[in-house]
Amino acid sequence: MRSSKQRTLSSTIVIKLGTSSIVHEETHQPLLSILSSVVETVIHLRSQGHKVVLVSSGAIGVGLRTMNIPQRPKSLSKKQALSAIGQGRLIALWDNLFGQFDQRTAQILLTRGDISDRTRYLNAVNTIRELLSMGVVPIVNENDTISVSEIKFGDNDTLSAITSSMIHADYLFLLTDVDGLYTANPRKDPTARKIDVVTSVTDIRAQVSTSTLGSSLGTGGMETKLIAAEIATAAGVTTIITSSKLPSMIIDTIDYYTALRLMSLPSSGAASPVPKLQNIDLDHVNTALDLRRPPHTVFKPSTVPTRDLKAWTSHTLYPAGGVIIDIGAHTVLSRRESGGRLLPAGVIGVRGSFASGQAVRILVRCFPEAVSGETEDTTAALSLGHTSTPKPEAESAFASLSRSSSRSSLSSSITGDLTSDTQTIMDDDFHATDEVEESDSWEVKEVGRGLANYNSVQISRVKGLNSSRIPQLLGYADTEYVVENITIRS
Repeated sequence: MRSSKQRTLSSTIVIKLGTSSIVHEETHQPLLSILSSVVETVIHLRSQGHKVVLVSSGAIGVGLRTMNIPQRPKSLSKKQALSAIGQGRLIALWDNLFGQFDQRTAQILLTRGDISDRTRYLNAVNTIRELLSMGVVPIVNENDTISVSEIKFGDNDTLSAITSSMIHADYLFLLTDVDGLYTANPRKDPTARKIDVVTSVTDIRAQVSTSTLGSSLGTGGMETKLIAAEIATAAGVTTIITSSKLPSMIIDTIDYYTALRLMSLPSSGAASPVPKLQNIDLDHVNTALDLRRPPHTVFKPSTVPTRDLKAWTSHTLYPAGGVIIDIGAHTVLSRRESGGRLLPAGVIGVRGSFASGQAVRILVRCFPEAVSGETEDTTAALSLGHTSTPKPEAESAFASLSRSSSRSSLSSSITGDLTSDTQTIMDDDFHATDEVEESDSWEVKEVGRGLANYNSVQISRVKGLNSSRIPQLLGYADTEYVVENITIRS
């Protein structure tokens, strides 16, 4: 009976190995014992019905060994050349090790530019899923040979998180040189304490020190793993940090959480769905069920995962510009029922030049409390064009705000005149709308990202107006929303 349940819990698993887990930090020799253990672990997982994707760093490290260069170069062209030399040898090494078990592999090289186009993104998703359905183990790496800073993922921790989000993986394992997330570097601080369960990456940042971890060969460290965990868990992926020295712990960890889920089923004979991991109290269930917990840190996935399109917008696109919104619009967009769609009434400015369909940063411009001397509610009311107490439902004020809305003297003194429908757009210049003048008393901060439905000039023309004015000013109206698929950071 248990084996039957186990089959229903087959999972899609992404395993990420950093350069320090693949090649020796000083000699640059491949760490064959670790690589062989990883291969045996993947073979075992596949025999249990799981689908596995490997995200493998190490191309530059292997290139250093091949060319007998003692240390990682600083120039981009040299790193790209070493990556080109090492990538072929790296994938050949993996293919040879998996070949001992007659396991087929496939190489997938990506840059952020490859998946910034929605069609190419979906093609990448479909390719990986097709390979998994064929019983192949995809081996993913960033295409360092052609990557530049504007289209790099930054490190393979981020790449692994985006990959797990793309294929809706169940687990992301980040293998590193320690067995979890610690409050400090355990190699240097004897008082460092391991954190077993993380429910909020934002909250945990204040409790841990991440600045001292990482190797001379790799580009990441524990901070990049926190970023990866934030991306993956937002997409509903259980993220786990554990040691690369014992890859078999991946099997033990999955068996542990499978047992937790099965033991959490109601004792009645009625058929019940197996509970999701995010719905289990991981802080207390271990002692209650007397299970041996493998050493690791688990980041619990979001109970409300980000939709695929929003995840793509937030994490795979390089923003071409920004749309500045008022505090009232930010309040509305922070509510899930808003649908992540922005009406022109909430826009007070545009930053940079961008085309329709490109990703944009969502920026909030507000008074610092010390400067404004106003409460948050008063500032929110001002941003919506009201001086009275804001209505409980900000949506109505947000949606109905138009150029003809009456303004109080206080609002007018800050927002100015709304007589201009057009505005010149200059690159890298803050395109302040007429109603908001430049002032050191304002603060601008990024709160999210979205997809622009109109270009920067068009959005600048309809800023602050009722959406019914769009056809009149632009000559057409594909939609009443100027930005959609917005993800607001918590």
